[in-house]
Amino acid sequence: MSADNKNNEVIISVRDLAKHYKSKKAEIHALDGITTDIRRGEVLVIIGPSGSGKSTFLRSLNLLERPSEGTITFEGVDITSPQTDINKLRQKMGMVFQHFNLFPHMTILENMTKAPRKLLGMSKADAEAKALELLARVGLEDRADAYPSQLSGGQKQRIAIVRALCMSPDVLLFDEPTSALDPEMVGEVLDVMKDLARSGMTMAVVTHEMGFAREVGTRVIFMDGGKIIEEGTPSEIFDNPQNERLQTFLAKVL
Repeated sequence: MSADNKNNEVIISVRDLAKHYKSKKAEIHALDGITTDIRRGEVLVIIGPSGSGKSTFLRSLNLLERPSEGTITFEGVDITSPQTDINKLRQKMGMVFQHFNLFPHMTILENMTKAPRKLLGMSKADAEAKALELLARVGLEDRADAYPSQLSGGQKQRIAIVRALCMSPDVLLFDEPTSALDPEMVGEVLDVMKDLARSGMTMAVVTHEMGFAREVGTRVIFMDGGKIIEEGTPSEIFDNPQNERLQTFLAKVL
């Protein structure tokens, strides 16, 4: 595959995605007909007001949320098919949550090597070597033997990111990775994400950090009411928004 074709390769294809909930009073359309593609090497940033369906959409991409309708194809495989081994495919889709989900009783090194050893069959020596290399990449190699309780929030989130990288994923999904952090810790996590973007990692990011969306995103999706209202380059979205709802949203957050 040539470099040009590789850059155009669709890694995730979403068609007519819907998610409905029934409450006592009404049916809620958390997602209402989402169709989009994510290409290899792209940094897709998903923005929108609270309750717009951003996180539901992101979590649907690896079936942490099961859609009511529609299809999601990942690297040519329909992951919404009951015949698909979703756990095997999830090994190629790293996920970073708002909260760090580190095992409190394990050291940082143990947290990072558990999945590669168990799921990928890596030897302890190989898994630890990769983990230490990644820790050095985010400036935390001296914390390998520490426990999560001994780390700041920003350090924990950086560990959560490189723990996902230990599985050598083809795509990383970020669900508001800085929203639980103190403001002074946000920058250190965003710096790691920027470095990943520069290295060519395919990323889909739900965030309220508009500076990150503008600087790092290759494409921005604005969601509201479970729908994609507008999408485009960061320049198109932030400098020349077309939709009135997007204009109102940006006036409040910028």
